[in-house]
Amino acid sequence: MRLALTDTPDLSAPATGDWLAPVAGGVVTANVSVPGSKSLTNRYLILAALAESESFVRGWLRSRDTRLMVEALTALGADIEEVDDSLRITPIDFSAHLDGPPITVDCGLAGTVMRFVPPLAAATGREVVLDGDEQARVRPMSVIIDALTRLGASITAENNLLPMTIHAQSHLRGGHLEIDASASSQFVSGMLLTAPVMPLGIELVNRGESVPSRAHVDMTLEVLADAGVDVTEPEPERWIVEPGLPRGLDVHVEPDLSNAAAFVAAALATNGDVTVLDWPAHTTQAGDGFRTIAEAFGATVTLDRNGLRVQGPEVLRAVELDLSAVGELTPVVAALAALADGTSNLTGIGHLRGHETDRLSALRRELGAIGVDVDEHPTALTITGSQLRGGTWHTYNDHRMVMAGAILGLNVDGLVIENADTVAKTLPEFTQLWEAMLNRGV
Repeated sequence: MRLALTDTPDLSAPATGDWLAPVAGGVVTANVSVPGSKSLTNRYLILAALAESESFVRGWLRSRDTRLMVEALTALGADIEEVDDSLRITPIDFSAHLDGPPITVDCGLAGTVMRFVPPLAAATGREVVLDGDEQARVRPMSVIIDALTRLGASITAENNLLPMTIHAQSHLRGGHLEIDASASSQFVSGMLLTAPVMPLGIELVNRGESVPSRAHVDMTLEVLADAGVDVTEPEPERWIVEPGLPRGLDVHVEPDLSNAAAFVAAALATNGDVTVLDWPAHTTQAGDGFRTIAEAFGATVTLDRNGLRVQGPEVLRAVELDLSAVGELTPVVAALAALADGTSNLTGIGHLRGHETDRLSALRRELGAIGVDVDEHPTALTITGSQLRGGTWHTYNDHRMVMAGAILGLNVDGLVIENADTVAKTLPEFTQLWEAMLNRGV
């Protein structure tokens, strides 16, 4: 059975407020279809807003993060219209002399909006005020602010945090730029995506420690190249983008593999058999890394033309995993580690302290509260699997914490997930699809 909103109209509405995570009551066996990738959707939208002609983005993800991106680009001058399952984007006219009051951009809690939009906003020459949720006002912005200032923008931001104002008549000339991107790959992607409209393009060099979540930078390089932009990486972490507008896009967005990982994890947690349909054979999505993670826990993994099939083991093995390249999968992996037999070490995840919440501290607190032994280190977590107990699983307005709690709830009665609708950040229908997977599996 294929589970998706398009062909299961009788699904209940998404959960709001507190949500009692459903217990599996046995093995989970199902075929699941998930909506498009947030990371790809928002990258395509940025390039479409810069392009030399009209673009179509098909199969886009409808979520809070992507709608915030649509609203931001519309405010900056793009014309975006929804047509059936597609978005039609008429790009920003950068030659127009746009007068008027300051533009306000709501970043919400979307890292792709708060790190990708400022360079584009500066390139318009308009006065733009960017702000976001309360938690967004503590996420690091100093790298992007300093970079834009050195490229010619005039910016006001107290303590280098949101809210920030990009003043009118700012212009990004481009050229050579060195930054410390060790805290987030989004700093790199944000600069590279807008570089085509900079008169000098950009030569961007990371002078910090290695960029985390490197797969996201590779995704950015691939979408730039696919749009006809001349982009190269002549040596590790030195990128060159030549000036020249992207061509108009006509693309279909791949399924979001990071969201899909939670559903695949249900097979591992229950000795089940779950197939995520249409899992791409080639992708730059970080979520594709879950295939090897599942195998490390002892699962049998098969990728074919139908999708990714994961058959869970009778007993989950403890794991030793460096998650530096796939940090966004950490909450789901931590939930599985809590169900595994033995002690697992998850390393390379210090950068997660600057995500929607400090995910290391959040996972340590919440896993500890339901009976799991967790040691929190500066850049790692040590988790010893144990018998779980019910309780309240706090989510800290973090969509990945909702998904982690749902996985744990498969094996423990009485786990109440606080503020479950925060998952709308990337997958509004998550609770619907989750319950359908359990109730309508085959």
